[in-house]
Amino acid sequence: MSTEKPKKNLLDDVCSTMRRLHYSIHTERAYSDWVLRFIKFHHFQEREVLLVEPEKKVEDFLNYLAVQENVAASTQHQAFNALIFLYSKVLLYPLEGMDTTRTRKDKRVPVVLTREEVQQVLAFMEGTPALVVKVLYGCGLRISEAVRLRVQDVDYETKQVTVRNKKGLSERVTPFPEKLEPLLDNHLLRVKAYHQRDLAEGFGTVYLPHALAQQYPNTEKDWQWQYVFPSSRLSVNPRSGITQRNHVDQSVINKAIKQAVRKSGIVKKVSAHTFRHSFATHLLQKGTDIRTIQALMGHRDLETTMIYTHVLKQGGEGVISPLDDL
Repeated sequence: MSTEKPKKNLLDDVCSTMRRLHYSIHTERAYSDWVLRFIKFHHFQEREVLLVEPEKKVEDFLNYLAVQENVAASTQHQAFNALIFLYSKVLLYPLEGMDTTRTRKDKRVPVVLTREEVQQVLAFMEGTPALVVKVLYGCGLRISEAVRLRVQDVDYETKQVTVRNKKGLSERVTPFPEKLEPLLDNHLLRVKAYHQRDLAEGFGTVYLPHALAQQYPNTEKDWQWQYVFPSSRLSVNPRSGITQRNHVDQSVINKAIKQAVRKSGIVKKVSAHTFRHSFATHLLQKGTDIRTIQALMGHRDLETTMIYTHVLKQGGEGVISPLDDL
């Protein structure tokens, strides 16, 4: 009888490695998809073949995405990161000397709403989506940050919101608008009722990132760690198999924004991120220091924040058309 252990599937190795390093479930799924596409592109049958001229194999795949598939810069960048992870963390064969036809990501001036346009969009929103959008605009959060807020992340006394990183640790703080306090109070009363009902039915736990789970053991049922914007239904955690109440899905908010924009008649291309851009631009218009805005937005590079200075210019490059002088 053979005692040889069966070889693990490469995708299983990718998933187990990502879980060991505490990557998010979303990144795990995205990277696994790219690794699968990479394997199918080259018709790999044995994992050993991946180590034969690996740089050229990766380069050919990325060039195919850029030239043949004409993918966006962000898409190609994600594929590249997935393959870097595959070789460096799973196959333990770091890539060197990569020279690919990488798609260039153009720096575009972000779409920004005026204060009046923000009001118009909000007028056609209600319920949880409306409250989330007010948090996006009032606090300058990304939608992923807003839906992952915990009850204890909102501090009424200091008027600030704590934004956490991927490990669940404090990353930065942003202002909390006073206007949101009564709205959020009413919302959290309903959320707490859901939580108490879940506890009574034997549920009530919430997902905690690995760093938080180690730092605060046995807190999965505590009220302060629950999501501010929970899902309307319980679901099974794909990793732990535990039935929990996850945060509201981003698609629910995006769909509500799209409908509200259409009803408002605004012709700009508005997304959830537009409200974050509007937050930064309106602060700049009021005279807030660019370094302060950089800290509030969580930008590592000041150059990223400087893009909002271009939004303030009236007309092309701040130039008045000669037709207006006639």
